[in-house]
Formats: sequence, structure tokens, C-alpha cells
Amino acid sequence: MLTGMHRLYHYPLSPFSRKVRLVLAEKKIDVELIEERYWDPSTEFLRLNPCGRVPVMKYDGRVFSESNAICEYLEERTPQPPLMPRTPEDRAEVRRLVNWFDDAFYHEVTKNLLGERVMKKVTGAGYPESKNVKEGARRIKFHLDYMAQLLDHRRWLAGDQMTLADFSAAAQLSCIDYISDVDWNRHDVVKDWYAKIKSRPAFRSLLADQLPGFPQPTHYANLDF
Repeated sequence: MLTGMHRLYHYPLSPFSRKVRLVLAEKKIDVELIEERYWDPSTEFLRLNPCGRVPVMKYDGRVFSESNAICEYLEERTPQPPLMPRTPEDRAEVRRLVNWFDDAFYHEVTKNLLGERVMKKVTGAGYPESKNVKEGARRIKFHLDYMAQLLDHRRWLAGDQMTLADFSAAAQLSCIDYISDVDWNRHDVVKDWYAKIKSRPAFRSLLADQLPGFPQPTHYANLDF
């Protein structure tokens, strides 16, 4: 466990913040969570990260930004419990899937659904574009189908052990689930996988998140959803 002063500047429905929060909680690293309205960043926050993106972690005077850099730092600093496999080949597969969810899933699904339905209102950026919402609803089916293909042959997304790839996927999906835009009946294997992740102690703080003006759906924090 890391010791000293740890702070995580985050936003509750940022999937990249959520990924780091999952890693911190899984490794039992206590941090002070500081909510940052990154679209209207404070001067202090811009000093920490001039590009104005969350998450940012401050650890004993050192500042780390970009979710994957933070997660891999934590993995190296606190290797137990492991979230990266042992072999270079297996680690490459984890990194491929992390990039898949951080890039393809985020831009095709999260940005089109959460971004349009929630973040535009929160940030005062205007009204949802229906074509983007429809595109997000269409693309999430493809991603759920791909996850089902992986899970038909693997216990977890990247193999037989839970890894950062699972947290990356769960971080994105948990944001979409907050607005009830995941069809959990599409694939039982994907629903079962999410139920395993959702029931972990590391997930509890995510299930407690409340965004003003956007109440949780009734199933969101229910482990037997």
C-alpha cells in the first residue's frame, strides 16, 4: 500500500477517472477524491495538468496524469493484487483491449450517449444531437457482441485472470449504465461478467456516485440487476 498524501482529481462520470478509481480501490490505496469540473478548470488544476483533463493523481508531491500512465504506475508501485499478467504476450493483449475501450468504445459509444445525454447539459454545451445518440445506440451493440465473443472463450476479457482490460471496459459501461443505455439482456455472458465486476468491493464507490439532476436508475447499484 502506498503511504503519504494521495489525491485524485476526477469527475464522477469520467470513465477514465473511474478506471483509476477501480485500480486504487482494488489495490486498497486510500486517496482523497477531489471532484474537478474539467470543462471549467480551476487555476490549481491547470497547474497540475495544463491540458485540463482528468484524472490527475498527486502522490507525495509528484503529479501523474493520463489514466493509463497512472494505472501502470500503480501496478508497478503496488503489484499486489496484480492487474497485468506475467508474460509479454498476455500484457500486450491487455493493453490492446485497454486501448480498444479507451479509444473505440469511448468515441463510438460513451461520447455519443453520455456526452450527448448528460455532459452537454452539465457543461452548458447545448442540446443533444439525435444523430449522435442514435449512432451510439447502434455501436454499443457491436461492442457488446465483441465482448461476448471474447467471454465465450475466456473467463475474463483478456484471459483467465481479471486485468486492467476488465476495469477499462467496466469503467466505460458503468457510465453508460448510469443513464440506462446498456441492454444487459443482449448477452448473458456479458451480464454475468459485469455482475462479477460490479460485486467487487472496489466497485462500491462508483455505485454510490450521484450526479445532481441525473438520479441513478433503480437497477444501477443493485448487484442482482
